[in-house]
Amino acid sequence: MAGFDENIVREYFELNGFLVRQLRKYAIHSRKKRSDEEIDLIVANPQPAKDGGTAGFQLFSADVESIRRAVVVVKGWHTSRFSPSMLKSSSKIFNFLKRDVLERAEAYFEFNEEEDGAELIKEPTSFVKILVLPSLPTNDPQRSESIEMLRKLGVDHILTFSTILENLIRRVEVNHSYQKSDLLQLMRILKIYDMVKDPQMQLFKE
Repeated sequence: MAGFDENIVREYFELNGFLVRQLRKYAIHSRKKRSDEEIDLIVANPQPAKDGGTAGFQLFSADVESIRRAVVVVKGWHTSRFSPSMLKSSSKIFNFLKRDVLERAEAYFEFNEEEDGAELIKEPTSFVKILVLPSLPTNDPQRSESIEMLRKLGVDHILTFSTILENLIRRVEVNHSYQKSDLLQLMRILKIYDMVKDPQMQLFKE
């Protein structure tokens, strides 16, 4: 069963034109996680921006448009302070970078031709590895140390929840009904009642 944080990220990629496969999760008690349970989302962009250039380590929404395929892992530590020491003490979050997990992930990009288009089938199955976090440290040396550690471990890009939420707020239209998405419908209602302001995301103004 997918969590709320994963659903937010799924809505973000779908709203930005990606095909998204959200992997099924199960309650785990005594058994070890299967390799495919280490990954939250498999995303593929059928029409990536051809002039997007090379994306930096921290992705912003303009960079995401150039991503063709990615495995995405979501860590919603919203109330925790992100730091290099947290990364060192939470090594299990990098299980998705293990060889057996990534080899299993390649099979998920074999999209059905009738559903998703022949163009995707003909292209190679290479992908980038994206870690979604609340934030990176804002000051050095903690910021540079965190980036260096993530890169050494094999993370290609990070994406923050602030980038995701700001983009969702910008793209939600008050004149469009999002009946199939509780999250987008809630954002639409908040905008209708002037409780969310673009682009600063000022909630519940006084």
